[in-house]
Amino acid sequence: MKKKNKTERIDIQNGTTKHDSKVERDQEPGCEMKDSSMIDAEKALERLISSTFPPFKAKATAPDEKPAGMKVCIHRGTQQIGGTCIEIESQGARIVLDVGLPLDADPNGGHKTLLPPVQGFREMVPPFSLKAVFISHPHQDHYGLVHLVNPLVPIYMGEAAFRILHTARHFMHGGWPYTAPCFMYHEKPIQAGPFTVTPYAVDHSAFDSYALLVEAGGKRLFYTADFRGHGNTAYRFENLVRNPPPDIDVLLMEGSTIGREGDERRYPTEAELIAPMADVMRATPGMVLTWASSQNIDRIVSLSKACAQAGRTLVIDFYTAEVLRATGNRSIIGGVLDKARIFVPEWQRRRVINKALFKEIGRYYPQRIYPEGLPAVKGKSTLLYRPSMFRDLAKADCLSGAHLVYSLWEGYLEQASLKAHLAELGEMGIHRTNIHTSGHASVPDLRRFAQALAPKALVPVHTFQAGRYPELFDNVVPRQDGEWWEV
Repeated sequence: MKKKNKTERIDIQNGTTKHDSKVERDQEPGCEMKDSSMIDAEKALERLISSTFPPFKAKATAPDEKPAGMKVCIHRGTQQIGGTCIEIESQGARIVLDVGLPLDADPNGGHKTLLPPVQGFREMVPPFSLKAVFISHPHQDHYGLVHLVNPLVPIYMGEAAFRILHTARHFMHGGWPYTAPCFMYHEKPIQAGPFTVTPYAVDHSAFDSYALLVEAGGKRLFYTADFRGHGNTAYRFENLVRNPPPDIDVLLMEGSTIGREGDERRYPTEAELIAPMADVMRATPGMVLTWASSQNIDRIVSLSKACAQAGRTLVIDFYTAEVLRATGNRSIIGGVLDKARIFVPEWQRRRVINKALFKEIGRYYPQRIYPEGLPAVKGKSTLLYRPSMFRDLAKADCLSGAHLVYSLWEGYLEQASLKAHLAELGEMGIHRTNIHTSGHASVPDLRRFAQALAPKALVPVHTFQAGRYPELFDNVVPRQDGEWWEV
């Protein structure tokens, strides 16, 4: 009598053992059979895998029963900007969207107590119902606590976003797992247990940012994360407005700009910043210091274009050069990085030695400009500036006739340390011009987006103004941090 010998393959992600019928074959009498010890060992291995990665089994739904549904808990984000963390449950399985560090967290550490109470974040014993964590974009208020999460939990984020954070670890404090996570890409669905998660690339001041569509249990939830409609990739916003995902049960929509300025204010586009930046460069006899984030790639592109219009050379530091390279974008590398000069402040020179970054810094030797060379080119250069560079520049004696372009959120100007630094610059005759646009959607664009998706319920998140949502949008259902609710 013939017996079937099926070749098995293990799906570790879902913890299931599958029989591959394509390789099923008859075993002829007389073929060598496995002895009992081999069979016992294989069964023990299968039990170990099954206990560590339990198979997901969706409950069968009778014709007259409702689908399994979906539950949500916003652990942090219903009443504040930053530190976002959203847990979603369906059919006994769970995923998490973002694990952010709150903006008011102690910069010196002690963040373990800030990790939300999500089962599976800290525990390292099976069974695991937490299927995955999805990081929407590489800003600390969305990823800053993920290094504290159980390393057995799969972490998804954009590939370029990961490269940027992996590069930044040499220059910045804050944790990030140095091993590569799972990557996500625009409109490429990801299966995590019963959840189908589809990323949508969005326009934001962080490179490689995504909104997330989550489907499970017959329900559909859309999480905007941080987004806008006036950056260099505004077409992504327009595409979503023109072709929104249909049948959205819940829209989790950020509202960072609500309450900051008038509700009808339109923000300048990134392209509209170029002309005023170039005007300042033409009017400044010395070096133009542009204070902007090294990870705001759109702003650096605008700055580079302004330099071209004004006949100046863009000077960036080693850290910024590495971030630009990490984008992997040929237009950014060829159009911005390769045309810039590279200045390495003293603290970065020490970092090169301490971290053995000799190969990395060696890439830029032809583009290097040293402190002693700065005075000769100060009237023809624009430097991407941070206060940590001030002592290097003062020592190089290249700040006479300089002007500061402040290109960050104006709310930071209220910080005591920033006020003190601006006063120090003012004493040297270095005055300031503010040229900036928001990394977040304006209220009119938020309205357009909400109307396009037409959700059954709109839940405020990543905002200090949840109470104002009902004035601005339809079908608003406010929630509280830590509250579990049905979609």
